[in-house]
Amino acid sequence: MEQGPHTIQCIIPPHMAERILEKGTLAQKAKAEKYIRIAGQMRDQRQMMSELTRKALAAEGERIRKIYDAHNASDLPGVLVRSEGDAPTGDAAADEAYDGSGATYDLYAEIFGRNSIDNRGMELLSTVHFLEGYDNAFWNGEQMVYGDGDEDLPEDERLFNRFTIAVDIIAHELSHGVTQHEANLVYRDQAGALNESFSDVFGSLVKQRIKNQRADEADWLIGEGLFTDLVHAQGIRSMKAPGTAYDDPLLGRDPQPGHMNDYVHTSADNGGVHINSGIPNKAFYLVAVELGGYAWEKAGLIWYKTLCEELDQTSDFQAAADSTHKVAGALYGLDSDEQKAVYNGWNAVGLVPASAQQGGCRGTIRRVWRSIFGGRSA
Repeated sequence: MEQGPHTIQCIIPPHMAERILEKGTLAQKAKAEKYIRIAGQMRDQRQMMSELTRKALAAEGERIRKIYDAHNASDLPGVLVRSEGDAPTGDAAADEAYDGSGATYDLYAEIFGRNSIDNRGMELLSTVHFLEGYDNAFWNGEQMVYGDGDEDLPEDERLFNRFTIAVDIIAHELSHGVTQHEANLVYRDQAGALNESFSDVFGSLVKQRIKNQRADEADWLIGEGLFTDLVHAQGIRSMKAPGTAYDDPLLGRDPQPGHMNDYVHTSADNGGVHINSGIPNKAFYLVAVELGGYAWEKAGLIWYKTLCEELDQTSDFQAAADSTHKVAGALYGLDSDEQKAVYNGWNAVGLVPASAQQGGCRGTIRRVWRSIFGGRSA
């Protein structure tokens, strides 16, 4: 399948780095400049890996994790420190990467029947301690890479903790790999925002499953715990209430919209992929809460099947609304509670599924027939 723009898919969005460049201390600005430069340097590497990926295939259904330590250098993957079945290392970052990648594998395998990231048994490779004080985490087309945050700065200047601290960040980045092997959504504009949103969806589901939380019990935050106490923030994003995740003198205010009326038209961040993802995020949250129970059981299944079976590289928000509504009908029946929930979720963010519009007349006729003939269907 033809690849889209080969941009490293990092968890920290460019607008956050730009705020640090504008408002930060000299040391904070230097770090922001550094990881912006690294992201640019990684683009060619990701393209090469996407085109020449060496997929290590495990036996079907076998989970294989390998955790490497870069020892604050940039060579990947680094030194192997933990393999599948090994005891914990005692290194928090290495053990969190191991546990988080395992929980992500389990969600896809046990709930969606998927055989690893590529659905062919791909080994889950992770590198921790990438560079010194690197403020990001990313999927490079072949493996996960994590920085240690601001450990190299004085305590009163530290903004970020280590990037393995939040399991939804781990699952978010690994889910970019799933998208790469399925719809392969181009990483720009609405397709790119959908790419980000699908990663937030599955990242949140992994976190909720670990905590055994129902949809109405979850906080729906992405990256909880990533910021230090110096930052006025709950997380990087809020799926429940886009635009409220942080409001900080240095980082500014969360710019995410939660409705198409507030869609941000910008050339930055590949057309606002980290910003406008708030709109489909909010739609998924609303669907999951209306359906109740565990979000991965119905809402998650609808979104997963849509990603794998309905969308293509250039799909936009309307295509996602249309397709999730269609998939809900196929899975649970036309006019089912599940399909109605999908309709309601998208409608609440300003998008009406086309399949609902097309089926509206038929649904009305069916309801009239039932009212006249006492429940007998036409």
